[in-house]
Amino acid sequence: MSKIFSKRFKELEDQLAPSMALSFGLHVAGAAQNQRSVDADFVLNWSVKAKNLIANSCGEDSQHFKAFEKAQKFTFSDNNFSVLRRLMAVFLAAKEDFEGGYVKSIRSLIEAEVFDDELEQAAELLSSGYISAAAVISGIVLESRLRSLCLAHNIPIGKMDKMNVDLAKAGVHNMIVQKKITALAGIRNSAAHGKGNDFTSADVQSMIDEVRRYVQQPVN
Repeated sequence: MSKIFSKRFKELEDQLAPSMALSFGLHVAGAAQNQRSVDADFVLNWSVKAKNLIANSCGEDSQHFKAFEKAQKFTFSDNNFSVLRRLMAVFLAAKEDFEGGYVKSIRSLIEAEVFDDELEQAAELLSSGYISAAAVISGIVLESRLRSLCLAHNIPIGKMDKMNVDLAKAGVHNMIVQKKITALAGIRNSAAHGKGNDFTSADVQSMIDEVRRYVQQPVN
């Protein structure tokens, strides 16, 4: 997903160039600053797309999104060019911070909270003696994380083992991590099929700890 966002940032940045160049040409030809203009339809079209991208990549609660909304508002002395210039400044700041890894999407934040809650639930079930249930929930969290990583790296969603292998081939995680995930998936599968003798309470506790460490790593 991050690659898709980066591609879209580049596309929208490229769309700005002709309009900004035209306005600059008018200025050097003798037009005053407040007479520099950009087509109103272009400003509306571009700003809607840019705002949507910032909302999805940085989050609607981010300073980038709030600044973009503020920059969209016309004042008495504004024209289309002055508004677009403000929007461009915010847009380029969001692009730089996103590509530098300094922002997290709302989806990532929500996902992290959900995973933490589910792993806490697994830990409580384990402490109450529900070993298999704890293993199944931990396995669901692990599989959900693999899905998120596949989406982020344009890898097809599939069965857990297939996603694990494909992520390793793509260099998202190494062979050591791949083997750990294979082992954890084995515990999950045994628990889901009622084979409680294949693992112990200590195995499931280790599983919860391993999954927690894995899901806390950033999605690049």
